[in-house]
Amino acid sequence: MTTPNYLIAQQVLRKASNIDAQKASTEVKSYLDYGAERVGVVASHQQAVCVPNFVFAKYIDHTLLKPDASREEIIALCNEAKTHGFASVCVNPHYVKLCATMLRNTDVKVCTVVGFPLGASTTRVKVYETQVACEDGATEIDMVINIGELKSKNYDLVEADIAGVVAAAEASNAIVKVILETCLLTDEEKIIASVLSKNAGAHFVKTSTGFSKGGATVEDIALMRKAVGDALGVKASGGVRDYATAKKMIEYGATRIGASASVKIVREAKCL
Repeated sequence: MTTPNYLIAQQVLRKASNIDAQKASTEVKSYLDYGAERVGVVASHQQAVCVPNFVFAKYIDHTLLKPDASREEIIALCNEAKTHGFASVCVNPHYVKLCATMLRNTDVKVCTVVGFPLGASTTRVKVYETQVACEDGATEIDMVINIGELKSKNYDLVEADIAGVVAAAEASNAIVKVILETCLLTDEEKIIASVLSKNAGAHFVKTSTGFSKGGATVEDIALMRKAVGDALGVKASGGVRDYATAKKMIEYGATRIGASASVKIVREAKCL
């Protein structure tokens, strides 16, 4: 019998009760991961982080989602992503075709957003957005959950919403990151949303849109990592503006960072 989501949340909350005591640095599993979609990290209580810039860049989705972003700014974003070797560029759907053209024959992925930023679109609309984005060249989809239905405890609907987007993305070999908008959720809701994302076949859980009242925190990253274990990636997004903050997010379990200050971050990155 499947364990109810609220019981899963209680179990994870108990396991996460000593998060503040579990601060630990991380080490890069293998520099052979350079060029892959994700760079794996494992917790280490003995070893300090020493992440070369070119490896650290692979954690970052170079992001420009502001509504007044110009075509010239998107072109500059793509050029910066190629120069620094970021994991992806994350842009609004209108610019996916442009980015896919500019980044063809590079290792930089094209990421876009679905149901953004409120998550309140119908599943059919989210699925269609995903299909069009993939046709235009997106290989990573960052979707926003239906936050209101999560708070209403309509968990089957929330999971089905995610699963619909996952199915549409996987039909084009794209991956899905599920945005929880953690600043609007209780700890129990964050855990339940993470578990629902895992059950729906998503590839990542992500903290924030950057358009609500708060962004990523290390406590939320640790909680989400506890909830999904090693099965999913965890993306810290919203308010990550320097290397020290990005590094701390990784130490707490993030495997991807969404940032608009990406160039500044990698320029600050150095072995400590």
